[in-house]
Amino acid sequence: MNTWIAKILLVLALCGTVSASLAQGYPSKPIHIVVGFPPGGGTDILARLVGAKLQEAWSQPVIIDNKPGANSIIATEHVAKSAPDGYTLLANGTNGMAILPVLSPKLPYDSVKDFAPISILGLFPLVLVVHPSVPARTVQELTAHLKANPGKLNYSSATTAFHVATEMFKQMTGTSVNHIPFKGSAQSVNAVVANTTQMTIIDMPPTMQLVKGGRLRALGVTTAKRVSIDATIPTLAESGVPGYDMEVFVGLFAPAATPADIVAKLTAEAMRIVRLPDVREKLLSIGIEPVGSTAEQMGDAVKAGIAKFREVVRAGNIKAE
Repeated sequence: MNTWIAKILLVLALCGTVSASLAQGYPSKPIHIVVGFPPGGGTDILARLVGAKLQEAWSQPVIIDNKPGANSIIATEHVAKSAPDGYTLLANGTNGMAILPVLSPKLPYDSVKDFAPISILGLFPLVLVVHPSVPARTVQELTAHLKANPGKLNYSSATTAFHVATEMFKQMTGTSVNHIPFKGSAQSVNAVVANTTQMTIIDMPPTMQLVKGGRLRALGVTTAKRVSIDATIPTLAESGVPGYDMEVFVGLFAPAATPADIVAKLTAEAMRIVRLPDVREKLLSIGIEPVGSTAEQMGDAVKAGIAKFREVVRAGNIKAE
């Protein structure tokens, strides 16, 4: 019996040594960060910024692979089925990992079981914008206009998270607006600029220059407090939609069986990068709040998000696109 115990302990020790050596030699080839949306959106911007810093720190290429389609499901499934070696990572968050599991119980991945959380990179306050032709300069005026014209206006959404955010707005204001989905933030914003749709709730990075240029009008942010990128924009909660609060996160994930030491190395580096002064300054300037969480905090955020959005999805009878 003692011999068997000794053998088991030796095997465990060897496994630990192998795991440690994997982390020490990692990375030895290019890392791919897969993004489920086209270039130009908030997730893509954040992935590219962090990827550049990873490349700089580790002297290995970090390639951003944009795999848009099916509301990030294609990209997420791709990473879930990739080799668990730390060389294929996923940039995703609230949308793909917390909302879609509520909408689509038959997803080709399990956002909790099939992934190893690495770190929440940033929080994305969302902003409600309208085309300048819409006769509303406040949320209260927009609500009144929508109630006077039920079903006559359209809103675009780039992801399910933005769809859910707008459905929350509709539920809490008792208004009716038609939904037109798009594959990415840039397309969704451009639809409002072109007046194909008249409003959207979307992440701030691809939007604020258009607001400053007068091509869009910002009426309110979705967070509980005003945001630093433009503190003149009121919150929805203080603009006639009390209790409205929605903030989405984006972070990095690895396939579930990725060695713990490699995940820990990625987590430590992600936390370091988002705390760099130049990175913080850049993120804050485009409306992203830097986070740099632990892997455990990220895992908890996914589970909490699934619970939070289940009620909204059911109340709005929201279906996956």
